Amino acid sequence: MSDPTARILRLLSLLQTYRHWGGSELAERLDVSPRTLRRDVERLRELGYPVDTTRGTQGGYRLAAGAKLPPLLLDDEEAVAIAVGLRTAAGGVAGIEEASLRALAKLQQVLPPRLRARLNAVQDATVPTVFASRGPAVDADVLVAIAQACRGSEQLRFAYTGHDGTETSRLVEPYRLVSRGRRWYLVAWCLQRADWRTFRVDRVQRPFANGVRFPPRELPAEDAAAYVAQALRAVPNRPRAVVRIAAPVEQARAAVWPGMGELVPDGPDNCVLHATGDSVDWLAVGISMVAATSGLRLTVDGPAEVLEALRRLGDNAAALADGRAAAPV
Repeated sequence: MSDPTARILRLLSLLQTYRHWGGSELAERLDVSPRTLRRDVERLRELGYPVDTTRGTQGGYRLAAGAKLPPLLLDDEEAVAIAVGLRTAAGGVAGIEEASLRALAKLQQVLPPRLRARLNAVQDATVPTVFASRGPAVDADVLVAIAQACRGSEQLRFAYTGHDGTETSRLVEPYRLVSRGRRWYLVAWCLQRADWRTFRVDRVQRPFANGVRFPPRELPAEDAAAYVAQALRAVPNRPRAVVRIAAPVEQARAAVWPGMGELVPDGPDNCVLHATGDSVDWLAVGISMVAATSGLRLTVDGPAEVLEALRRLGDNAAALADGRAAAPV
């Protein structure tokens, strides 16, 4: 790539993925010599981009966090994706809604007309739905620190508060973050336990990536979301319900959100959902949503507290339909 300006912009675009780039790999991508690459990196530093350099056989470059935010290089799809994401601020993250609106206003000011038209089309066709969260909010800085460690495949150390309130120090190889309803979970290989673990992010404090990189391990599940669902089903005293569905398991699987629980066949034309939830009321809401949107016939075997929650939900829905005030749950 002979044009210096285009080459530096391309270098910046690669570095802004926030992964570690080997020097030879980066030079090959840009079709330049290692000497030219070093010169281009110095030019980025002069422009305010903090590029870290590591030496040795595993040496290379990485864009680090700086004292100020330099200009970002976004292509059309990235700009629209960010704007759409800002319109629906991450649920359960403390203080992010107002910051998202400020960032969206700044981004809209600099979008070219063709991209602004695409964003407006999405906004006009979308009705956001906000659910009040009763759970503890996640600190945005903690969430970002974990995400960066996942992206960079760096070991992460943090303080973790368990169910009994005891704080322990954990050293993990972070794999993925999973947003599940009102809560965020980290899926990671725990070096102290030598096994896979899930961690509630609202219980994580003082996360610190120590710079030690690791090769990815094979997760013993289809994906991180499936692993979290599997781990939560094993938590004792978690609200549960047995739901019988008059449909083959393949048909039910298309209508039931995987995080609700485990679907198992019950003969060729029926299946059973072993459902779990953060609370009895949220479990009742989830079951009701499946019944209302799937067109399938559901029967709930119990337990009694879930059946009672379903009755309250039905009574409140009937009251609202009749113009009466719904009772608090």
